Amino acid sequence: MRIMKEIRSQVEQILRELGQAGHMEAGQLLVIGTSTSEVLGQHIGTAGSQDVAEQIFEAVEAVRAELGYYPVYQCCEHLNRALVMEREAMRQYGLEQVSVIPVPKAGGSMAAYAFKHLSNPVVVETVQAHAGMDIGGTLIGMHLKRVAVPFRPSIRSIGSAPVAAAFTRPKLIGGARAVYVQETVASSETCD
Repeated sequence: MRIMKEIRSQVEQILRELGQAGHMEAGQLLVIGTSTSEVLGQHIGTAGSQDVAEQIFEAVEAVRAELGYYPVYQCCEHLNRALVMEREAMRQYGLEQVSVIPVPKAGGSMAAYAFKHLSNPVVVETVQAHAGMDIGGTLIGMHLKRVAVPFRPSIRSIGSAPVAAAFTRPKLIGGARAVYVQETVASSETCD
């Protein structure tokens, strides 16, 4: 049972660090890819655990209450890495619902658990999230906005699963005269 408490505590800490580093705002999307098998030290897709999924879900919800993001749970490749999210978020971001119900063997334990426990869950095909956390090498990059900035949390693994995280920032455009920090705009140079 101690390992389950550790999982929850570790996920909460990583999400708080990610939220701070990425300057996450209420209403933004946070994509979460999870291999509960990897957390338990098994090969991805071989030993899914609803108990592990529960701890991760509860941790995500605890930090969600503080930061106000919308969690988006990535399914496994058997559902083409579709995503489980709240209907409210789907509508806010103008996304299209797809028809499928994730189950542990087709969607993964984490997505199946989230689908059962979110207040009004839907599945969408893709998102462009503002930040993300990948537990166990599930490859969430396809669901992040451009430009993704790798983030190294103080905790590098949850159970036996390596953790990767990222937040996103707007693209930097322009050339040698471009300004990226508001305080430096006081220049008298003009461009016609």
